[in-house]
Amino acid sequence: MFTAIFGSFEAGIIYAIMALGVYLSFRILDFPDLTVDGSFVTGAAISAIMISAGVNPFLATILALFAGFAAGCLTGLLHTFGKINNLLSGILMMIALYSINLRIMGRSNIPLLNTETAFTNISDFFEKTGIDSFFNSMLSTVGLGDNLPETWGILIFMIVVTFLIKFLTDLFLQTEIGLAIRATGDNKRMIRSLSANTNLLVILGLGLSNALVAFSGALIAQQGGFADVGMGIGMIIIGLASVIIGEALFGTKTIARTTLAIIGGSIIYRIVVSMALRIDFLEPGDMKLITAIIVIIALTTPKIIDRSKENKRKARRKVEKLPAIQASATAKGDNHAALKSDS
Repeated sequence: MFTAIFGSFEAGIIYAIMALGVYLSFRILDFPDLTVDGSFVTGAAISAIMISAGVNPFLATILALFAGFAAGCLTGLLHTFGKINNLLSGILMMIALYSINLRIMGRSNIPLLNTETAFTNISDFFEKTGIDSFFNSMLSTVGLGDNLPETWGILIFMIVVTFLIKFLTDLFLQTEIGLAIRATGDNKRMIRSLSANTNLLVILGLGLSNALVAFSGALIAQQGGFADVGMGIGMIIIGLASVIIGEALFGTKTIARTTLAIIGGSIIYRIVVSMALRIDFLEPGDMKLITAIIVIIALTTPKIIDRSKENKRKARRKVEKLPAIQASATAKGDNHAALKSDS
């Protein structure tokens, strides 16, 4: 159980970067960007092919980020200058990226199991410094010696990287350009009246969104040990699930709180999926179905709770008004009786 939760936490913190990218497009820009399913694979494909060619894995991961930025900008160009519907422009780019990713990879799957990646370097570093043995000895003292993770390096490194991206995102959204992007998502006509170039802001926002998605894809490929042309299918749903779960559980009062909630939502989503797959009648192929069910529950539960609270408020008001209604009815009855006696 501990190993499963540990692996889910590790995957969740990596996927949280992708969820932050989805948050930028869906929540900040109010743009239903389906490019995510393609740009995630683009990041994985570029990093995998470059690492296989002997390029430094950290450099390959950074280049994957820039490739995702380019893909997002192309989607923005289709929408702003091509005047194509936002949903359709994302679908078109997603379809185009499937062929582009196949061209980049040269085949449908690139294995990285026996290749030096960013995570193998990090794992080797933590093993040499003795950090892994320190944490594992602590677990052994509390009776978890039979369920020790292979390395703590990936988790610790990804926590640092993910929270660094979170803080940079918070700072960016508070800058003049960031505020303009937020205003564009809220009311494009209003921000345009202030002489802001909304087309450029949309392109920039989508570029940054898909840059984070591609960066996450590159890391997932290195963690899983392969890049596959179909690994991005349904990625937008996973990102939305993380955003919705995080917002529902932790709130959205401020930007900093929302981005933290999204990271928490991504981790919780991965843990829930991992626990669900431990049920006997469920199989790994059911993961997309589990994802859909989680999103449906996350979307409907807050509305059901709000509706229940509203019904309780109405019932409370009715109870509070009942004495006044009864008093009014009694007064009317007394007046009617007095009129009859007078007549």
